[in-house]
Amino acid sequence: MKFAVIVFPGSNCDADCYYAVKDGLGEEVEYVWHQEKNLSKYDVIMLPGGFSYGDYLRAGAIARFSPVMEAVREEAEKGKFIIGICNGFQILTEAGLLPGVLRKNEGLKFICNTVSIIVENDKTPFTTRLKKGQEILLPIAHGEGNYYVDDKTLKELKENNQIVFRYKENINGSVERIAGVINKKGNVLGMMPHPERAYAPLLGNTDGLYILGSIVDNFVKGGV
Repeated sequence: MKFAVIVFPGSNCDADCYYAVKDGLGEEVEYVWHQEKNLSKYDVIMLPGGFSYGDYLRAGAIARFSPVMEAVREEAEKGKFIIGICNGFQILTEAGLLPGVLRKNEGLKFICNTVSIIVENDKTPFTTRLKKGQEILLPIAHGEGNYYVDDKTLKELKENNQIVFRYKENINGSVERIAGVINKKGNVLGMMPHPERAYAPLLGNTDGLYILGSIVDNFVKGGV
């Protein structure tokens, strides 16, 4: 099993993702520069957090046009597992691979903390080690994590069971406290909290392995 960690100019959680896979999961992983146009040799694709292209215009708005994103789209259509974390989530929404947008936090302040997340959907390839309603602790670090969709899209998300995680409390103003969503096909996850920063006792938290480990479990089972 081979993971790709996409590196954009301004990514700063790429190393976190790399070592979470290498040391936390014991799986093979490589950094992939944003100009790469072929991701066919990878089984899982991770878009890490950070400030791609300095987050100019909007977070993820420029990275969405990087050459690698067409390859990400192609692999997503094949059913490969894609996970976008924080800035990676922002990029996935800008690219149209996930619904919604990430706006500036309510209060207009950058938030860095560890928060309680509630599992809303335990039937995704990213959450099978969890149970619906389970609370886990994950770090957050974002200035534009305020997830927004219109009423029609929110209704569709609920009908399709695409809301995967919610914050226990109103952290940043997100609609209905949404912290993570998945695409209709079920193979592309975007989330603002950082599972890759919670994979080892040395970090003070291993709850991220529930999510990252689920990916490995479901790849072994044969995908979505």
